[in-house]
Amino acid sequence: MSKTKIKYVCSNCGYESLRWLGKCPECDSWNSFTEEIVEADKQKKITYKGNVAINSIDQISANEEERIKTRIEEFDRVLGGGLMPGSVILLGGDPGIGKSTLAMQAASNIKEKVLYVTGEESAKQIKIRANRLKIKSENFYVLAETDMSVIISGINNLSPAVVVIDSIQTMYRSELENSPGTITQIRESTALLMEEAKRNLFSVIIIGHVTKEGMIAGPKILEHIVDTVIQFEGESNHSFRILRAQKNRFGSTNEIGVFEMHEDGLTEVKNPSELFLSEREKESAGSAVTATIEGTRPILLEVQALVTPSNYGNPQRVATGFDYRRLSILLAVLEKRAGLRLSAANVFLNLAGGAKINEPAIDLSICCSIASSLLDKIVDNNTVVIGEVGLGGEIRSVGNIEKRIQEAEKLGFKKVILPKNNMKGIKNNGTIRIIPAENLSEVINILLK
Repeated sequence: MSKTKIKYVCSNCGYESLRWLGKCPECDSWNSFTEEIVEADKQKKITYKGNVAINSIDQISANEEERIKTRIEEFDRVLGGGLMPGSVILLGGDPGIGKSTLAMQAASNIKEKVLYVTGEESAKQIKIRANRLKIKSENFYVLAETDMSVIISGINNLSPAVVVIDSIQTMYRSELENSPGTITQIRESTALLMEEAKRNLFSVIIIGHVTKEGMIAGPKILEHIVDTVIQFEGESNHSFRILRAQKNRFGSTNEIGVFEMHEDGLTEVKNPSELFLSEREKESAGSAVTATIEGTRPILLEVQALVTPSNYGNPQRVATGFDYRRLSILLAVLEKRAGLRLSAANVFLNLAGGAKINEPAIDLSICCSIASSLLDKIVDNNTVVIGEVGLGGEIRSVGNIEKRIQEAEKLGFKKVILPKNNMKGIKNNGTIRIIPAENLSEVINILLK
């Protein structure tokens, strides 16, 4: 009979300890240790005595597998062109963001057999959801089960091309004494799914819950096990959602997919630029339009800034959708290089539409919106501002400049201000006017005369 013992595992990084610790020595997180049951079977080590097939890489014949298309272009783009056979995808997001809806819509569009395994809802509840989403597919199969041995048996009987697990926190392996949702159960269940997927070449989409910090629940080792980690982002007061790959072994991690939530499910947003600029005020100080690149797609968005006098000793600096530390650097550059006094002012920055951008190409638009709000002067509505701002106030060149210019011209903008070094090699035959700039003061004087 096997004996059991207790160990403590960090829910953030998976660090193991024989006693409870307040602070994890590996990742420095507080109160993250949970109690786990460990089986200690006294078994002799078995040495494999058979022949092991080891081949030279030149002797291995392999062709690029045809990807499984979900026929949702935004989803396929983030995946790198579709589902790779034998891959395991982890889909995370806040509760109610639309993870199950996206998975069901994608699964219903696949021509091959799809098995939807639900551990949170009954089969009838899934049918009610499918009716609301207007899903009708002869290849869509539902299994309401949480025992991994039963699920693997069902997979072997059906032989699907895609398996959806909703959610991994509800699944368990009966040979383990740990409760469902514990780190051990999540890790071992995912490892079993990955092993079966690689052996039988079916794709797995695993839906995972997130913690209060916005991270996918479970140890970091879970993200190392799977092939692709996708985060479904969105704000509760906005109808659109952004799908972003944080890890992708079979594609780029820079691509994003944009969706809009309706009563009958998610719909694709073909032109995100129009969405981000749809509610833009035409005559408002503190607003500037910039062009960013997400993967291969250019997106135009509005940068909003509000500068107010500070009545207290320490002025506030609040940034939504942009790195706070980067904002502090740009404020220092504006004060030192452009002569704008901001040390005694509150600065509030927002990327309209709830977008989150880390690309330095939007630096110049942020500086212009802050200067516009401080001076109470309006930036020309027909102008797009692009460029990275250095510590010396210089405007540095950015990549994919022609794509940005073409997107601005397509949406009807008349002028674009960009770094002077980007003028080399630009082949612009359109009607949009290109204005090169060398430093921050020059741009502010052009826009805010």
